[in-house]
Amino acid sequence: MNPDDRRYTQEHEWVRIEGDLATIGITHHAQHQLGDVVYVDLPEVGATLNQHQPFGSIDSVKTASDLFSPISGEVVEVNSAVTDDPAVVNADPFGQGWMLRVRPSDPAEADALMTADQYGLYTQES
Repeated sequence: MNPDDRRYTQEHEWVRIEGDLATIGITHHAQHQLGDVVYVDLPEVGATLNQHQPFGSIDSVKTASDLFSPISGEVVEVNSAVTDDPAVVNADPFGQGWMLRVRPSDPAEADALMTADQYGLYTQES
């Protein structure tokens, strides 16, 4: 269920490194736990992210949660589809529901995150 082409955080975000850019989103597990997503607050293009630090927030009918960056870097693109229609996060969290594209300051940070198999075990335990 969790794609093998990305790494995962304990806060349920994912990152996929492609060339010199990284795409960030939340996992299927996270969107399922949140319920219907009604609002997503994301940083502006040009913002600097720090690994494991909040970069935005996500609100659902159940709760509001911070979003934590899996890697450090500069935001180069924000997915307006998510801010315009937050329900896309529920419908396709690993595809159209991505949130940010970032130019990583240290792509190796992703190596310390969980693999798909490790994340699968982690979510079974939590």
